[in-house]
Amino acid sequence: GKAIRKVCAEFVGLCRKLDLFSQALVAIDGSKFKAANNRDKNFTPAKLKRRVEEIERSIERYLSRLDWVDKEEPDGPSQSGALQDNIASLKEEVKRLKALESEVLSAPDKQLSMTDPDARSMRSRGTGIVGYNVQAAVDTEHHLIVAHEVTNQGSDRYFLSPMAKKARAEMGVEELEVVADRGYYNGEEIKASEEAGVKVYVPKPRTSGNRARGLYDKSDFRYIPQEDVYRCPAGDTLIWRQTTEERGQNLHRYWSSNCQTCRLKSKCTTGKQRRVTRWEHEDILDKAERRLARTPGMMRTRCQTVEHPFGTLKHWMGATHFQMITLEHVSTEMSLHVLAYNMKRVMNILGVKSLIEAIRALLHAIIRLFRASYAV
Repeated sequence: GKAIRKVCAEFVGLCRKLDLFSQALVAIDGSKFKAANNRDKNFTPAKLKRRVEEIERSIERYLSRLDWVDKEEPDGPSQSGALQDNIASLKEEVKRLKALESEVLSAPDKQLSMTDPDARSMRSRGTGIVGYNVQAAVDTEHHLIVAHEVTNQGSDRYFLSPMAKKARAEMGVEELEVVADRGYYNGEEIKASEEAGVKVYVPKPRTSGNRARGLYDKSDFRYIPQEDVYRCPAGDTLIWRQTTEERGQNLHRYWSSNCQTCRLKSKCTTGKQRRVTRWEHEDILDKAERRLARTPGMMRTRCQTVEHPFGTLKHWMGATHFQMITLEHVSTEMSLHVLAYNMKRVMNILGVKSLIEAIRALLHAIIRLFRASYAV
């Protein structure tokens, strides 16, 4: 496995030497791939409860049927024996499921997968699958996968900076531009990426409860950095009042003393005052949002770039996707698929003959280095 993953990384290095990453722009996305673990062999507290309830309802139906058979056919050929066997079998299944409950509750994430212990139940396009979340960074010029990682976390929220840094290292560039969908929007991740020399293009989710209720949301309040104040839709000034810490973040609170007499209060808040919260590093998020606003075509570029490799890989892998089990072996299997994908892409770009010549030159260079180090 280690050798396969290393060869995959070496091929990306070869693509870099062939100057196939000239744009220094990648799209990052995650996609759910099915594990070898069947959905019926993955358990969560909710699944266990639902399955036990379904079985208990089946037992009740069999018992009702058994009563009917005993009344209607007291002396004739009876079905009661088969029904009693079914009831006993279902009761044993209930016992088995209840015995699994302690194992599920003792797991860190309250999940238990019987075939592949590392596979996890995840949401995917409105439904659920048991599998892995594969992260990929794809260059926008040639659609080559420059970096990938297999995870069993269902959310993409915490993978922006790790994948961006990994892609930058693989491409051998000092500065990199990264585009991702709103599932990657996370203040800490954007900050870490920007500090590492990565310019990010990630749309901000619009999940304001105020907007849904027909009230002004935070985007209607304009921040004035020179004065460290917010200007509300009515033209009033919200000044800094206090700083609190929540989940390791310093949050500044702003509000005005004139809300009670404001003509727009009914459109702004149902409380005494409208308060606006600002993260201490929110200027980084504002900068990233302005950058995306200046380049609206970035999100179209993302769709045209990263969706294609995932679709191709899943088509090649078939309906079951991964054949291996456990995160380590699944990661190796994914590296093998990525290597095959990248090789076929480069064949289409440069031709088979040119690729063979480039690989031969790389091998000769490795042999020379090995001989030199052996001689020393």
